[in-house]
Amino acid sequence: MRVKVACVGGGPAGLYLSILLKQQDPSHDITVHERDPEGSTYGWGVTYWRGLLDKLHAHDPESARAIEEASVTWSEGEARVRDLVTRRPSDLGHGIGRHRLLEILVARARALGVRVEFERGITAADLTAGDLAGADLVVAGDGVNSALRTAHADDFGAEVKEGRNRYIWLGTGKVFDSFTFAFVETEHGWVWCYGYAFSPERSTVVVECAPETWTGLGFDRADEAEGLVQLEKLFADILDGHPLIGRSAGSGRAQWLTFRTLTNRTWHRGNLVLLGDAAHTTHYSIGAGTTLALEDAIALADALREHADLPEALARYQRQRTSELLSVQSAARYSAQWYENLTRYIDLPPEQMFALLGQRHSPLLPYVPPQLYYRIDKAAGQLEALRRFKRWLGPKLARSVHARELSSRK
Repeated sequence: MRVKVACVGGGPAGLYLSILLKQQDPSHDITVHERDPEGSTYGWGVTYWRGLLDKLHAHDPESARAIEEASVTWSEGEARVRDLVTRRPSDLGHGIGRHRLLEILVARARALGVRVEFERGITAADLTAGDLAGADLVVAGDGVNSALRTAHADDFGAEVKEGRNRYIWLGTGKVFDSFTFAFVETEHGWVWCYGYAFSPERSTVVVECAPETWTGLGFDRADEAEGLVQLEKLFADILDGHPLIGRSAGSGRAQWLTFRTLTNRTWHRGNLVLLGDAAHTTHYSIGAGTTLALEDAIALADALREHADLPEALARYQRQRTSELLSVQSAARYSAQWYENLTRYIDLPPEQMFALLGQRHSPLLPYVPPQLYYRIDKAAGQLEALRRFKRWLGPKLARSVHARELSSRK
């Protein structure tokens, strides 16, 4: 059955959904509306792992091949604490520039017959007038500040929790050959960053610190240029003389942020459905934002294919994704807390600190002395019974914590 679909927001989620729906039925009338000019996307690189790539190959091999060919990879992680360096093998990671990813998805969507309209801002008023008024399905993929979701805030039940630490996304011409962590001690506390390549010429660098360190070092008062010079000095060991590249908002102010974790009580209202960051956010430290957005698109397309009744399809989509997100959201929450409690781990021997850095998403770690956890984790790698117990107890504890949080919201 031919349907008219309006995707609001030209990010990866909305574009990929349009590709999947057009593949399912070329007669579908699909338009993607993006408020910014073509090619003006913000951000540096995004990360993903093999599991996502396998799903992309299964659903649209053509765009998957293009994404894989445009990506760089790494198979090691490196941690620098003061003057100590530890390197260890890691799962194969992939990085691609956000700009390049969107280029690929826009080209693929257009080749399939999707209309992609740039510089087309959509507001809540468009739901009852203009192009959106006749749409069978309106997809709000317009990010964490979604105008469409905000217009119906009571229906969606959005809740936002502000993180404690300050962070900033930067770029650099230094191309890291591994996923690199660097922790620097200052007189006002620790500042750390993680860097990863996303092309043969560029890397992303995310810098984070506690709020008291941020103000103590004067980042709250420095303009972007001054802050970049200071950060280049702090992370000179990993930058090898390469400058950091910022993204000021035209005012010269540095784009320091606090992370906002967004959840919604429901993801759909009538023919309006939330997708990607408009529906949920997960802390950047687990590198899953783009992956989850694309998985949302896959789940929504599958639900629409299998259920002709729209309310039933949207309900199935929400059930599936909220269930699948529980473990990821738990991992992101504990990962953020690990960094917020960095001093608990930073003075461990380097190999232990790096091992617990890799375990930062564990719901057990905050409740077990770090060195004891390290010994348990090391032993679990050798004893199958202990490994099974750890796999059983971790999710059980996570569910218990999640249940308490839900109860406190009522």
